[in-house]
Amino acid sequence: MSSHPNSATAQLPSIDIPNRNWPKWISAAVSILLLAVIGRQLGQLDRAALLASIPASPGFWVALLAYYLALPLSEWIIFRRLWGLPVEGFAALLRKLVSNEVLLGYSGELSFYAWARRRAGMSAAPFGAIKDVSILSALAGNIATLAMMALAWPFVAHLGNGIRLRDLALSIAAVLLTSIAIGLLKRRIFSLPGDQLRFVMGVHLARLAATTLLSGLVWHCALPAVPLTLWIVLAALQLLVTRLPFIPNKDLLFASAALLIAGPGSDIGRLLAIVASIILVIHLLVGLLLSAAELVREARE
Repeated sequence: MSSHPNSATAQLPSIDIPNRNWPKWISAAVSILLLAVIGRQLGQLDRAALLASIPASPGFWVALLAYYLALPLSEWIIFRRLWGLPVEGFAALLRKLVSNEVLLGYSGELSFYAWARRRAGMSAAPFGAIKDVSILSALAGNIATLAMMALAWPFVAHLGNGIRLRDLALSIAAVLLTSIAIGLLKRRIFSLPGDQLRFVMGVHLARLAATTLLSGLVWHCALPAVPLTLWIVLAALQLLVTRLPFIPNKDLLFASAALLIAGPGSDIGRLLAIVASIILVIHLLVGLLLSAAELVREARE
């Protein structure tokens, strides 16, 4: 296995693009759209209520920052290995995260692809690597979902009418079938060599484990009366519930699981809403800063 960071990139197929300005226009369009959506959502926030309910624990903010940065950091490690991605690529990956969360799913991949075509200095098209990393991320999520399903099965039975057996069976079947299909068609789907695919999968699985633990730690720092172990169980259940397709009313189901774990007298529902609002504000502020900086850079070029 070659240790040179660009060894995998050299194996990617080249793509002849007649108009070299298209990445610039895509990047600018995503930036403008992000700024428009961010401005609208910031105007709708109840800032006074949010500021009044923000947890004061330093541990909460450290854990939340680590949780927020886990995905772009893991992807930077991956693309650093694949392409020798420079440090400035971390900002592009942050923008990718915000685009996916604030705009549409995979809009971030599009903007990151445009950035990579223009700034990473690669001689081969980055599309294959970005595609492989995204597919492996979904596959790692499927593996984690099935593992959580096996561990949480006795607990799921106590949710009663919150989940129907038919919906659960369809969801598990869909996760299994997509995972098996990826495994069977891997030679046609993936463009990276096997050692690089294994590295990417390992980073994705480590990131999922880390974010599950960090999510539990964030909640524990805000409500220390609830044991950390219970919060980690809840974080694992959140991963399970949010990734299963065909399950209706996922938010209500997760709230039922949270109340079952922490008890009806806890402030867990309020805490979950506060954390979700804080993460949204972080998305908006990061997106505002990065999009404005990108537009300024585009104007100078």
